[in-house]
Amino acid sequence: MAKKNRKRLRAFFLIVSILTLAATAGVWWLLRQQGPANFVRYEEFGIDIPVNYSVHGIDISKFQGNVNWRAVKQMEVDNIKISFAFIKATEGITRQDATFRRNWEKARDAGVIRGAYHFFYSTRDPLKQAINFKNVVQLESGDLPPVLDIEVHNNQSPAVIRSTARIWLEEMEKAYGVKPIIYTNIHFYETYLGKEFDDYPLWVAHYYQKERPRSARNWVFWQHSDIGRVNGIRTMVDFNVFRGDSAALRKLCIP
Repeated sequence: MAKKNRKRLRAFFLIVSILTLAATAGVWWLLRQQGPANFVRYEEFGIDIPVNYSVHGIDISKFQGNVNWRAVKQMEVDNIKISFAFIKATEGITRQDATFRRNWEKARDAGVIRGAYHFFYSTRDPLKQAINFKNVVQLESGDLPPVLDIEVHNNQSPAVIRSTARIWLEEMEKAYGVKPIIYTNIHFYETYLGKEFDDYPLWVAHYYQKERPRSARNWVFWQHSDIGRVNGIRTMVDFNVFRGDSAALRKLCIP
């Protein structure tokens, strides 16, 4: 009986130790993702990067010129690499980014998870803006949801901005079968959009300050710099992080 009791005690303490370690790891992971950003300077990228986020990406438009996507994908420093890219597709009701089609194809060929965004004007017909985007962007399985880039008010009231944005978002959801992502800054979101849009994934712009975005609203992507450097791109480029791991990023993508 004594030997059995000792074995049971050893087994009990082993289980407690394992559970304690698992709980500690879980808390550490949560703090790593939710806590204050831990920035480290990387001269190769030309910026300070929040290293307590594991998935990094960029967003680009015609202003980045001719991108060498293989070089973008191959660059890696201390396990920091470019895993995803948001690519400008359209603007307003007629404008289409001159480099979109090439970037869209080359990013996929290089193995970079891609997403497309539309620069929105509340002074333009939202249905025509939706048509402009749909005529250009063919989303495939593995692509990120469409993005509404909404950051200018053009002297429109919050009510007008909310109503027009809602139309575009609903058209995107009908067209692609996924809930779109909203890109903006905290001030614009809180002033012109607000709780009515809290069920949409948020990509928030917040840089030049050494902390994560201060908002009660949960965010999914954080654009933390607009002066980054990456192999394969001759100009400065916006840097982003994803709030989660690579598996969560793929889960967000179109099935």
